[in-house]
Amino acid sequence: MAAENNEKKDKRITVKNVSALEKHFSYESVEAVREYNRASALRGERFSYQVAYTCREIPGNVRLDLKIGVSSPISDYISVCRVERVPVRMPMYKVEADDYYMSREPGLYPDLLLPVKEGECVFTLRDEYNSVWVDVDIPKDAKSGVFPIELTLTDAADGESYSALFELEIIDAVLPEQELKFTQWFHSDCLATYYNVEIFSEEHWRIIGEFIKCAVKNGINMILTPVFTPALDTRVGGERPTVQLCDIYLDDGKWSFGFDRLRRWVSLCRECGIKYFEISHLFTQWGAEHAPKIMARVNGEYKKVFGWETDAMGKEYSDFLREFLPALKEELVSLGVFENTVFHLSDEPGGDKLENYLKAKSVVEDVLDGCVIMDALSDYSFYKRGALNTPVVSSNHIETYIEKGVKNLWAYYCCGQYKDVSNRLVAMPQARNRVIGVQLFKFDIVGFLQWGYNFYYSQGSVSPINPYHCNDGEYWVPAGDAFSVYPAPNGAAYETLHLVGFTQALQDLRAMRLLESLAGRDCVMEIIEDPEEPITFTKYPHGDEYILTAREKINEKIKELSAKK
Repeated sequence: MAAENNEKKDKRITVKNVSALEKHFSYESVEAVREYNRASALRGERFSYQVAYTCREIPGNVRLDLKIGVSSPISDYISVCRVERVPVRMPMYKVEADDYYMSREPGLYPDLLLPVKEGECVFTLRDEYNSVWVDVDIPKDAKSGVFPIELTLTDAADGESYSALFELEIIDAVLPEQELKFTQWFHSDCLATYYNVEIFSEEHWRIIGEFIKCAVKNGINMILTPVFTPALDTRVGGERPTVQLCDIYLDDGKWSFGFDRLRRWVSLCRECGIKYFEISHLFTQWGAEHAPKIMARVNGEYKKVFGWETDAMGKEYSDFLREFLPALKEELVSLGVFENTVFHLSDEPGGDKLENYLKAKSVVEDVLDGCVIMDALSDYSFYKRGALNTPVVSSNHIETYIEKGVKNLWAYYCCGQYKDVSNRLVAMPQARNRVIGVQLFKFDIVGFLQWGYNFYYSQGSVSPINPYHCNDGEYWVPAGDAFSVYPAPNGAAYETLHLVGFTQALQDLRAMRLLESLAGRDCVMEIIEDPEEPITFTKYPHGDEYILTAREKINEKIKELSAKK
């Protein structure tokens, strides 16, 4: 019955349920896409699917307006967005890239998710592929069972309705809490710049809170905390707007510190659901050669005291850090977050900067005794030399660490991981994004980092960009790397396909952990891996079918085992 209702080929409008993994250009055919009418989910899960639609005839060849309606016993759990295409000038680095992309060419790619309330309209042109994104946020105490969801599109001109019927089975088991530590770097200065508000004004704090809530909703549980203005993606000699959370004073040669803004930051983050904190880098990016920009009141005058002109290992900066860090640690203890806090030295130092990195570490090693120091790096020589015990390794280099048996690994990707490995670039298929959940499970990865939650500047933070027009940092990185959310007019964050694709990977991981707790690791591995073709970070099944089938098998096994308890 559902299949008969889902596609009305005799009508001028075609409506069809499709999976959350479908991503299509406007010129592609809705009729050619595989129908997806039934699935299962766990309590506490955010389940998503899409309703694709097209129109073969529009009077006058103008835009067709379609009003959305949703009918379901679980309608209170349901929200709807329209999948909007965005301009992508730079879909990929074409040198040495693989073929697992939607396209190698610039164009309009589906990505932005714009919320639509019931009764509001979505739009289409003639013979254009469009889709509506349907989210079902299932409470932990929801009833189990099979529930119909009927989404209706009504022609605003003639009142004729077209519907698609979906059946969602809610399994009587709760998706466990996320164990993986996950951070996407949060750039509060970009929010102040985009919205043109004073840094740390009440409006800025409100916007920060809205963006943190969206981050937490999507599995981010750790946040970059700018005790100093982050020494990240800043051209040499340049500056980013000051978002330093700590007040610093130098009076008659003596340092003192205030932490009021840091306290407010921690309180807001915890209120929104953040569990872990990472202290912004103590030295500049790519080698720890200089100090970050640090502002202080020097005998009453507010001025910059450290920056690009500062030798990272010089006595003045070293002495400052040795005064500041113990005071910061004491404050973190009093706030109750010290045990859940990590420290960064320098981001992505190359192999030729190993000695410099070790010198930087020697400056603070004793005052950070008992603290976790972690940085994004890939060269195994850093770990071999004991530069740090918690490396965050790029996904295209992590197999060296795995082969050598390194435990408690973190992984990351950015623009450089464009070949063979999973990534969330806009031009990549959604399955390439979501498959990382399987890889995180197989290799027991404990944390994941991605640098661009909301970076709305050009390369080197030289100038602001309009993210609705430019998503490549002015021809710097492929679209999807620099930010995962768009700034909404009301100061909230709009989600994207490449954001929620990773969220779904995290939910897959949590479901695998639940099944592992019920039946053991081997049971999960039998479902997700063909022993003849072992999964690695560079080799994994391509396409939607693998992920959809594996997840349904995991859910079915959980259902079976939960019923026996």
